[in-house]
Amino acid sequence: MRQEVDVIVTYGGAVAILKQATTTIPIVFAIAGDPVRTGLVASLSRPGGNVTGTSVQQAEIAGKRLELLSDVVPHLRRLAIMFDGEYRAAVSESSEAGAARTLGLEVAAHEIQRAEDIAPVFGALKGQADGLYIVENALISANDRAIATLAINARLPTMLSSRHTIEAGGLMCYGSNFPMLFSRAAEIVDKILHGAKPGDIPVEQPTKFDLVINLKTAKALGLTFPDKLLALADEVIE
Repeated sequence: MRQEVDVIVTYGGAVAILKQATTTIPIVFAIAGDPVRTGLVASLSRPGGNVTGTSVQQAEIAGKRLELLSDVVPHLRRLAIMFDGEYRAAVSESSEAGAARTLGLEVAAHEIQRAEDIAPVFGALKGQADGLYIVENALISANDRAIATLAINARLPTMLSSRHTIEAGGLMCYGSNFPMLFSRAAEIVDKILHGAKPGDIPVEQPTKFDLVINLKTAKALGLTFPDKLLALADEVIE
């Protein structure tokens, strides 16, 4: 017996695929990097169509991440950016992080498309960068421990957006609080189940951002976190 689907809840790169598959079943994305620029919705206030959800605002807070990295790496002059070139939201965020040139930084972007591309990037970066901004997505998450190890071996401080990558050995992250976004996505689902149209429900934007730092990695890199960052941190991994 075939069951009718009332709402599809998903996140990340799966959203675009599902949007192509159906224009009638409501789709709620729990997290999306840049839903407007990647074409998931027409606008944040009036999504239109059958898709809405919560945005993590990755690209919009790229500048804040760079400020935080500069606080930890005072000699930061040459910034490398690593991103998955096949993920549209990652390309968008890498462009925003590229605005670091306005901060007087030399920027070199390194595109990857598969796990095998990661190690060569670090080989090219050795001695050529003072810090690494990593645009996270599924490819990065699946290789987070390898990336953390390569970064430490290359003496590269890393800035990321999610906690689990810091647990794997990254230096620091600043990003949206995922549990809160998933909770708000559940509220959107409830509205749809009670008759609201997804195209009329504004995309929710994050109101809480978490700063997580890894003191063990900092010690391995010979870095010290300023007291003001330690005081601001939502979590410190030792």
